[in-house]
Amino acid sequence: MGNTIRALLAFIPADCCQSYVVGHLREMPLDKMVDLSGNQLWRFPVHVCSFRELVKLYLSDNHLSSLPLELGQLQNLQILALDFNNFKALPQVVCTLKQLCILYLGNNKLCYLPSELSLLQNLRTLWIEANCLTELPDVVCELSLLKTLHAGSNALRLLPGQLQRLRELRTIWLSGNLLSDFPPVLLHMPFLEVIDVDRNSIRYFPSLAHLSSLKLVIYDHNPCRNAPKVAKGVRRVGRWAEETPEPDRRKMRRYALVEESQDAPAPALPPPLPPTDF
Repeated sequence: MGNTIRALLAFIPADCCQSYVVGHLREMPLDKMVDLSGNQLWRFPVHVCSFRELVKLYLSDNHLSSLPLELGQLQNLQILALDFNNFKALPQVVCTLKQLCILYLGNNKLCYLPSELSLLQNLRTLWIEANCLTELPDVVCELSLLKTLHAGSNALRLLPGQLQRLRELRTIWLSGNLLSDFPPVLLHMPFLEVIDVDRNSIRYFPSLAHLSSLKLVIYDHNPCRNAPKVAKGVRRVGRWAEETPEPDRRKMRRYALVEESQDAPAPALPPPLPPTDF
């Protein structure tokens, strides 16, 4: 039923559609949450900014490319979802929402993040996956309380050394980038618990056994020649993981020789001697 309504809304003029969708928002919701996801919005309904006590605002899966300055009135906002929209730049007003803990920016067209993002010192989770980032913005390294960073499906080739400043960081997702080497900075972050470098171009993995907090490393779909060595109890997902132990090169060679000998044709028997007459 919901999909049917959305399909119908797609044929309604934008102004009429917006009036229909947000017409019921006349007073502050009791749960302090507004969810306008998937409503074909081209403009943010400004009257929502009058809900000064709002804590959660979901605007995912619309057509938004800008936000009004009035959004800055929502100084109690802790969760803001702007993913699956048309943002080419993060609106500066977002950086004034200093109580934000979770910010969803995935699946937009962002090529950079503004330096003012560093004002969000309460940010714990940042989603920037599936954008147009060719490098991880330095400003991310200034978010001192960040615990989770989703930066997959961009075009990252390396990570900045300053990332190790994020001593609260526990989970980093880097799947689907252009990493040809395992990022060296991650080797200096023993507080990491989850590292995901799935679907990159990494050919060799250094040992991760010294990362004392590590619980999970995902390295599948890389053209790697080895699996990362990890401490006991750490789960690996990828070639030669726990379910399929990494092969011993000497044993591989030994088995290859055995198989070759088994496949080789048996030596021909010498022809029988001609009969002799006595």
